[in-house]
Amino acid sequence: MAEVIISNDNFEAEVLKSDIPVLVDFWATWCGPCKMLAPIIEAIAKDHEGTLKVCKADVDDNGDLAAQFGIQSIPTVILFKDGKEVKRSIGAKNRGEMEKFIAI
Repeated sequence: MAEVIISNDNFEAEVLKSDIPVLVDFWATWCGPCKMLAPIIEAIAKDHEGTLKVCKADVDDNGDLAAQFGIQSIPTVILFKDGKEVKRSIGAKNRGEMEKFIAI
């Protein structure tokens, strides 16, 4: 499964009501570090299919959602479990750092 594009409309169903942990990548098309992180997020989505849902939220298209979670710098990646935020990472990370981040 590829990343799920989320918006204000499907956030609750895709993230808060998910029966598996969810990684949400808050990003923007103009963000250099976001572009560096994108292939790592994509690889994690493929490698953890079935045990982790990976979602992407463009902050320019989803300002309300970004504001709701206090996103001030991007990329910001938030890990949700059982509908609650459990971890947050700000800035581009390498694959090893992201694998450690998603380990619950």
